[in-house]
Amino acid sequence: IRGRHIGNFFSAYYRPATDCGYCHFVLFRFFNMDLCIVFFYLLLLFVVVVGVILARSDCDLTLWVLEKWGKPLDTLAGKVVWIVGASSGIGEYLAYELAKQGSKLVLSSRREDELNRVKAECLKRGKSADTDILVLPMDVTSVITHPAKVQEVLNHFGQVDILVNNAGRTQRARWEKIDLDVDRQLFELNVFGIINLTRCLLPSFLSKKKGHIVTMSSLAGKMGVPGSASYTGSKHALHGYMESLRWEKSRDRIDVTMLCPGPVMSNLLETAFTAKVGEIADQKWSMKDNRMPTDRCARLCAVAIANKVDEGWICRQPLLLSAYGIQYLPTITRKLGSIMGYKTMMKSRDGSAAKTK
Repeated sequence: IRGRHIGNFFSAYYRPATDCGYCHFVLFRFFNMDLCIVFFYLLLLFVVVVGVILARSDCDLTLWVLEKWGKPLDTLAGKVVWIVGASSGIGEYLAYELAKQGSKLVLSSRREDELNRVKAECLKRGKSADTDILVLPMDVTSVITHPAKVQEVLNHFGQVDILVNNAGRTQRARWEKIDLDVDRQLFELNVFGIINLTRCLLPSFLSKKKGHIVTMSSLAGKMGVPGSASYTGSKHALHGYMESLRWEKSRDRIDVTMLCPGPVMSNLLETAFTAKVGEIADQKWSMKDNRMPTDRCARLCAVAIANKVDEGWICRQPLLLSAYGIQYLPTITRKLGSIMGYKTMMKSRDGSAAKTK
């Protein structure tokens, strides 16, 4: 009955009680099998929970956690925040969000009338006094004016705590049809203007061993985006510049945050570059499009700024899944993208079913 076959697992039940070594072996096997089963179900539960969170989330997992349990936004109260590109879109709504928290603001863009409108709305929505918001018109591509603009801000507030580089334009054109002058103009705005302004302000940060540089990138800075080659290249360039800055100045307490939003309800498409110099795409989006509301995007940007995240992805599905794919499974994600085809990828990029050239 007891059995002598080593392969017969159940024969272990019938060994004599005096065979202590064998009893310990059996108990050890059963105990470890139970642990494996428990671990498997815990792992399965974890995967399901994370999957549900990702499916319903409009930002990466780190940002999702920080929005619920990270530093509150009121830690930005009293901070001097310079928003370059504050007259519309994400920059405008970020100004409203920061004004509600009591931040001191510098609002910059080319359109002074729009900046004054944003300032008036900030005063209405927020806790700031009139002197707490400085309207500073500037053309970010006019790099020769940057030192004077930086000095004007420092003269007014005495310091800058956070620089938000939000100036930029997007693009809609086929890769092979783009004039080289379009590439140059787009890089002057999206890259060189931002880099030069940051360099002009950086000595102020270094002198006090503290500063925070926030740059508005895009999911196009994390992956190749069809129909927007110049724009995609400019955003990848920003990541390269800012990652280098992060490493160089890490010991000087200079924080660098890269924000990567997807399609947002803004006027970005109306002024988008095309393949030819002087042309604009003048595209419109619909309320039916899978685009994030601008105020929601701005709030998540504020969460990322308050918690000084290195990089934040802010978009809805399925683009958020694409961001995870290109980060952790790049080869598979690219293969899936090629299978989906150009038109499907373009619709996903724009968050709509609009026809594209």
